[in-house]
Amino acid sequence: MPKKSLDVLILFILVIAKVQIDTLADNVLPDRLADVQCLVEGWWPAWSLERLAHPQTDPVTMMLYVTAFGLLVVYALVDLFADRRSPASETNGWAGGKTTYRLKLGLIYGIIGLLVFGKAILLINLRHQSVPWSYSHDGGVIQTEVTIDYFLRGLNPYVEDYVDTAMAQWGINEYRTALYHYPYLPWTFVFSAPFYLLSQMNFGFFDQRFVYLLLFALTLLLAQSLARKRRHKLLVVMLVGLNPIMAEDVIFGLNDSFVFFWIALAIWLAQKAARSTAAGGRRATTYLPLASASLGLACASKPTAWFLLPFWFLYLLRDEWGDRLLPPFKAWKNLLLILWKRAWPLLVTFLLLILPWFFWNPDAMYDDVWRWSSGQGETGYQIWGWGASNYVLSFALIKDRFAYWPFIIPQAIISLPLLWYLLQRQRGNNTIGVMLYNYVVFLLVFFYLSRFMQPNYLGFLAGGIVLAYFLSIEDA
Repeated sequence: MPKKSLDVLILFILVIAKVQIDTLADNVLPDRLADVQCLVEGWWPAWSLERLAHPQTDPVTMMLYVTAFGLLVVYALVDLFADRRSPASETNGWAGGKTTYRLKLGLIYGIIGLLVFGKAILLINLRHQSVPWSYSHDGGVIQTEVTIDYFLRGLNPYVEDYVDTAMAQWGINEYRTALYHYPYLPWTFVFSAPFYLLSQMNFGFFDQRFVYLLLFALTLLLAQSLARKRRHKLLVVMLVGLNPIMAEDVIFGLNDSFVFFWIALAIWLAQKAARSTAAGGRRATTYLPLASASLGLACASKPTAWFLLPFWFLYLLRDEWGDRLLPPFKAWKNLLLILWKRAWPLLVTFLLLILPWFFWNPDAMYDDVWRWSSGQGETGYQIWGWGASNYVLSFALIKDRFAYWPFIIPQAIISLPLLWYLLQRQRGNNTIGVMLYNYVVFLLVFFYLSRFMQPNYLGFLAGGIVLAYFLSIEDA
């Protein structure tokens, strides 16, 4: 294979991985085949459905797969026959000329549209014709929709329980501790409320994935614009859009893509500010506060965004910090003043969204967001996922996976020195790419040592490291 065809190789692997994971996920939906037949009845010939019968997937999903692989074949052929002798080819590597680049980019978006958006829309329709607790994620879709309803009715989602909602029908009985807690922060349901009302008026129903799909599409456009070279644009779009875990999470409705969008928007705005400064423009003073505000929205969505803050603050001071390990004490007042001027939208945005709910009932909010996730209280979240917490179970350090264990101790012992090292590393090369990469590494270590490291967290981190990699290339 020619070296310039590396994008074909990566796309080939991503499509295979996405389809395989999707197929395995479909196997946990026992009523899928009958529900799909009911959904398409009247416009899809029965004889065609019979011929497409397959033990691993349904006819609609099969046609999505087949068409996606067809586009992959076309992509490989476009790459094969691209005129690599043109000057544009020499400049843009694998992408070939402008026409080849546009064809490839359109094919990538087509594949993402089939495998992510097409499958998500299928599950939304299956859920709509079935029951509210089917074909969706419990917290990211079912519970969030309930919190939107509570919000619009003037009820506090952190005070109310979910035992009389569709949440009570989802999952395994002994693991339904979230029926008494809403572990996410307010921006998710506040932002989604207008979409809820519009969807109810126009379609007669709402699915939280409408919001996730919209923001995921915008994320792809942001990711594409973060890269300058055409070959990098192709790679970043396919790596973010076909991220095997995050793409699956969008389909079923986990909310990591929601947080990821606001972080990606903050990064995009910060890059716009940096480019404006480098070009001698004055728009940096507009872009940077907007970037901080966007990060504030991410922080008001889920605590995973909080861990970006120390790296973000250091980045905002990149032209003021100097070469010392720590600036002299007399310089701190000026540094804090400059930091406030550049970061105040973050703090104000975050507090405007958090404080009303906190003052309404601080204990309820603390209980839902922190105490539950740390495994404390009568209904704490269980030890789960792929992290080091499984060692605690395997060596019988606690009686069962619901018992409390102080994971915060090893997290502090290891994460705090790591944080110090990463900040010093960033100080020497204080760019957007390094900032984002340090965030991903730090959060990976913190998650690994936490009570639960869910697969969707790794999908979120994978998306972050993709952006960090291509941003680092741009910074080089």
